[in-house]
Amino acid sequence: MPFHIDRRSFLSVTWLALGLLATAPHVQAATNYVLKVTPDHANALYQQGETVSFKVELTLDKQPVTDAEVQWTLTKDGMPPSTSGKAKLVNGTATVTGKLDEPGFLSCRATFAGPEKLTFTALGGAGVDPLKIKPSQPVPADFDAFWAAQKKLLAAVPVNARLAPVKSPTMGVEMYDLQADSVGAPVSGYFARPEKAQPKSLPIILTVHGAGVRSSSLGSAANWAKQNFLALDINAHGLPNGKPDEFYKALSDGDLKDYRARGRESRETVYFRGMFLRLVRALDYLTAQPEWDGKTVVVSGSSQGGYQAIVAAGLDARVTFFAAGVPAGCDHTGLLVKRINGWPKFIPSPAADQLDPKVVEAVRYYDAMNFATRTKAGAVFTVGFIDTTCPPTSVYAAYNNVSGAKSIHNDPESGHTVTSKAGEAMRKAILEHVKVRAGK
Repeated sequence: MPFHIDRRSFLSVTWLALGLLATAPHVQAATNYVLKVTPDHANALYQQGETVSFKVELTLDKQPVTDAEVQWTLTKDGMPPSTSGKAKLVNGTATVTGKLDEPGFLSCRATFAGPEKLTFTALGGAGVDPLKIKPSQPVPADFDAFWAAQKKLLAAVPVNARLAPVKSPTMGVEMYDLQADSVGAPVSGYFARPEKAQPKSLPIILTVHGAGVRSSSLGSAANWAKQNFLALDINAHGLPNGKPDEFYKALSDGDLKDYRARGRESRETVYFRGMFLRLVRALDYLTAQPEWDGKTVVVSGSSQGGYQAIVAAGLDARVTFFAAGVPAGCDHTGLLVKRINGWPKFIPSPAADQLDPKVVEAVRYYDAMNFATRTKAGAVFTVGFIDTTCPPTSVYAAYNNVSGAKSIHNDPESGHTVTSKAGEAMRKAILEHVKVRAGK
């Protein structure tokens, strides 16, 4: 067994209870429960085989709840084996223990059945030697050849950039709607530069989007241009920008519904192929601008945007730094070694005998974990220890494959979000990289 737990055992870092509302009298008072679990290590990091202890707390109106019972299920970051049980709280608290005998993460879902049919659920996790998590599969032997062929197809398509001026939300910044041809859908984004920018004076930043269907962001591009970047924010699907919300919702509910799994049976048809090639095309445009300093190229995004940031660095040697917040797309084949995989969950089943071999083979060419091996760029990652969309085990599998100067911001109490501290860590790392490059 990869971990051991007794009947008192329970797991997590700080958990905030999520109350499910019910239509009953006095609901407001009953929803003031808070379920919280605090590990004995402040950083929620442990070594293999080390016992982890947690204080489980349940309060109502900030007062301890006596003689309550919490149900729990302990897993390996959402994967089997699982252990379930109950913990008795005395004066609002209980001590629980567990251990993991391999690198990875422990997670636990706890449930408290409150009065008036209210249910409170909390999730938590702790890392066990996460820097020792290894790739679930090697990089395909023809990985480089496949992507070289795709970039050759892209190179045969002229950039054909079209710029249309748009009103900037920020003083001192020029802004344009950019359309540039690519393989399939075009690059579609908002391009921004400081007014009166001098030739060879500006670093580049390309900002990319998380999952969903939306316009490019004027604000993102303008904000970075205000900080003296040559900035481009592109939407993930090559869609027209600035349309009404109904336009993007119709696509999300229609043509782009479930795009994440489209074409996964073949490396030639995976939906993300076009998205990834648009990253290279966007950099083709940016690096051709006279204002580029010729030194620095940053790609930044979170979730699906973090996925794209890693891929851009792996596909394009012009990238000197990337910022990947809670990145998706990591360790698609983790299930082959009984580990959790990240969004888009190309391989949804946890049962190895149900895996489609065609899908398993195809998605290896789209794994951020593999692209991470192909870059020397610097990097900053962020990771939430209770992220069930882009689980921390998968994020570390990719992070550990980066060979350049790198850092990771751990958020033990966070799920699938970039907290303010994580966002600031990304911003500071980007600016520090620019400062260092400017001095070279």
